[in-house]
Amino acid sequence: MKEDTLPKLFLRNRNRYGDRQVALREKDLGIWQCVTWRQYWDHVCFFALGLRTLGLKPGDKVSVLGDNCREWLYADLAAQGSSAVTVGIYPTDVASQVKYILENSETVFVVVKDQEQADKVMEVKEELPLLKKIIVIDMKGMRRYKDPMIISFEAVEKLGEELHSKEPGLFEEMVQGTRPEDVGIIVYTSGTTGRPKGAMITQKNMMTMIQGLSQVLEFREGDSFVSALPLCHIAERMFSLIFPMWAGCTVNFAESVATLQEDMKEISPSAFLNVPRIWEKIHSNIHIRMQDAVFFKRWIFNAMMPIGRRVAEYKLRFEPVPFLWKVLNGIAYLLLFRSLRNQLGLLEARILVSGAAPLSVDIMKFFHAIGLPIRECYGMTEMSGISFMPRDGEIQVGGVVGKAIPGVEVTIAEDGEILQRGDSVFAGYYGNPDATKEAIRDGWLHTGDVGEVDEEGNLKITDRKKDLIITAGGKNIAPSEIENKLKFSPFINEAIVIGDRRKYLTCLIQIELQNVENWAQRNKIAYTNYKSLATHPEVYKLIQGEVEEANRHFARVETIKKFAILDKELDPDDQEVTATMKVKRAMIEKKFGDLIESLY
Repeated sequence: MKEDTLPKLFLRNRNRYGDRQVALREKDLGIWQCVTWRQYWDHVCFFALGLRTLGLKPGDKVSVLGDNCREWLYADLAAQGSSAVTVGIYPTDVASQVKYILENSETVFVVVKDQEQADKVMEVKEELPLLKKIIVIDMKGMRRYKDPMIISFEAVEKLGEELHSKEPGLFEEMVQGTRPEDVGIIVYTSGTTGRPKGAMITQKNMMTMIQGLSQVLEFREGDSFVSALPLCHIAERMFSLIFPMWAGCTVNFAESVATLQEDMKEISPSAFLNVPRIWEKIHSNIHIRMQDAVFFKRWIFNAMMPIGRRVAEYKLRFEPVPFLWKVLNGIAYLLLFRSLRNQLGLLEARILVSGAAPLSVDIMKFFHAIGLPIRECYGMTEMSGISFMPRDGEIQVGGVVGKAIPGVEVTIAEDGEILQRGDSVFAGYYGNPDATKEAIRDGWLHTGDVGEVDEEGNLKITDRKKDLIITAGGKNIAPSEIENKLKFSPFINEAIVIGDRRKYLTCLIQIELQNVENWAQRNKIAYTNYKSLATHPEVYKLIQGEVEEANRHFARVETIKKFAILDKELDPDDQEVTATMKVKRAMIEKKFGDLIESLY
């Protein structure tokens, strides 16, 4: 059997590893529950056959709505193994957003995590004539729900187990019947520039991407991953489904978002992928903790960090580290870096990746200094995930995302837009041929990002094409570099630079609540809530100092002349940021239009 689809890889792993290797771990009530590859297969098999009993046909859409868990993956693979299509929905989406995706994708079955998510579907189910069943993973609190559309995840598995006892080879036949050209998943784009669009990704797309990426990153049998981003996002789908299927890795689910940091210490993953906002949060938390630490710990931190930075500079310039600095770095590792990495749960981490948006140069250098060599990758939902990744020993900072992985071609258009081509380019937007024609022209995917390729083939990302600012004086400015410099401050959570067709640049700033709260308490500043803190004159002075420090790194035309502090936190529920915390600029400029005008 040629392993040319994810379900076929899954069958191979069941046969290869059986019960001798753990495929999934999930923490429940403080205890890690382990699932072997054979048990993993059985759950997926029973659920797939249960869906078949309920009427699932090839090509049907199965949506999954809820936080990351084992059942999310069971449902995903069950649909793909049935030649159906999985559609992920962000658990933070409100009922109207859920309705849009269920309706747009023509979903037949929806799997929900719990009562909260079930209620969202129940609210809009009358407007979804194609929807047959709402399958609930955790039935807690739902005993009184009498709607015939509701069925438990466990009950579907039991239906499948009954069919399996009658036809024990049926699911294996279904898996062997999956084809590379089949659409396996539909991933809805984050909607930073409008309504989300459903990107259709085929089995061939996913297999091409992982075949190319595996030649750049070394995945090892038994590597341990932690599932941290929403599974409906293409980046997390890679790290929780595609990579583990390819290499036989173990995926770990933390007990909750609140316990992720503690659970990470126990997991100590081999690889960790996250978005810049999380790396920024980790960085600022370290600095705030150091401010509150005893004198000796602060002294160690301040004495050892320059050593790590110097060694990181040598490595980032691809120069050999002198023997003396190797010795000093070894001492710094014993005194600081080892315990710091252990506290972060990244002591054993070998592959560290940041994606989805640019990461600040300063923050990258900080992590390299403590021995965590984060690399920036570049990819898109429409490219089935990652298409550019630096190899070991080729990591650079400043938006350089390495060379194209094998199987991907790249060229730069006359206006600087990055164009990509290859078998990992998606099949199009579901039900939206016009958007598909706009995205894929003459075989090239138009990414909407601006960049340049150097002589060695390394791609440097400048910014989103639509985000580039052209000032009234005609100067082209990429706002992301300025925003990242501002967000290096532990007191700034988000920065949105404004200035397109304006005389000068201004900025909307969201404070980092926890860190500013600590600062206010140390300085005996009274406040009651987020708004009273954000609008306090002393906080304005604090942020003004951070803005002035950032301005020192830029040419005069690129400096922030005026800024305003937002009196609320940006929220996905208010359509201000995506679920992965990317700013929706058009919405921000619309909602805070009066505030922006006041800065001019």
